[in-house]
Amino acid sequence: MMDIIPAMDIIDGHCVRLSQGDYSDMRSYSANPLEMARIFESAGLKRLHLVDLDGAKGNGIRNLRVLEGIANGTSLIIDFGGGIKSREDLFSAFNAGASYVTCGSIASRDREETLRWLDEFSSRLILGADSRDGIIRTSGWLESGGDDVIDFIKSYENKGFGYVIATDIARDGMLSGPSFSLYEKIMEASSIPLIASGGISSKEDLEVLSSMGISGAIVGKAYYEGRIKLSDMMEVANAC
Repeated sequence: MMDIIPAMDIIDGHCVRLSQGDYSDMRSYSANPLEMARIFESAGLKRLHLVDLDGAKGNGIRNLRVLEGIANGTSLIIDFGGGIKSREDLFSAFNAGASYVTCGSIASRDREETLRWLDEFSSRLILGADSRDGIIRTSGWLESGGDDVIDFIKSYENKGFGYVIATDIARDGMLSGPSFSLYEKIMEASSIPLIASGGISSKEDLEVLSSMGISGAIVGKAYYEGRIKLSDMMEVANAC
C-alpha cells in the first residue's frame, strides 16, 4: 500500500510552494494552514507532510504554532521537518503533535547525534535525503552536504529510521514528473521504506510510483495548481 501524503510548506505562517527550493520564487496558497489541513482530512487522506521553511534555513523551528494548530485541529498523522537543529527542537516538534520528525541537515552534518536520536526515538524519525545532481543538500537546500545521495542513505541502513523521504530538488515544484530513476536506485541500495517527493504532476505519476512498490508519495504543487485532485489521490491510495 502506498500512502498519498499532501505537502504543506510554511513561511511566516502561510502555506506556500517554492520552485526548486528557491526562496525568491515563492507562491502563497493559503493564510490558513489549519483550514487547508481540514480539507485534506475531509477528503479521507490520513497523513500530512509539514515543512517549516523558515526553520529549515534558520537556527531552529519557527512555525511551531502551525504544527500545534493542525495537530490539535485534525486527526492527521503529521511528519514535520525544517529547523530540527537540536534535541530540544526534536522534543518541541513531538510535544506539539508531530507523529514523525524528518532529520535531514542534522543527519548530514552530525551523524553521532543523529544516531543518539535514533536510539531514543527510532522509527518515529524520518531520514531526509534532499539532493541535486546526486549530491545531498542541507539548510533548506541552500548548502551542499557533500555526500552522494545513495551513499548517504545506505550509511543509515538498519539504524532505525522509519522512512526515507527522497527529493530531487531539480524537479521539486516544477511539475515535470518524478525522478523515477533515482527512486529505483534507492530501492535497490536500501531497504528503508521510501517516500518519493518532488516533481509529481499527475495521477499517472502516482500510479507508476505505486507500481514500483514505493511506500509513500508526497503531493505538493500539483494539488495546489489543480493538476491532481483530492479524488485522484484517494483513488490511487484505495487502489493500492
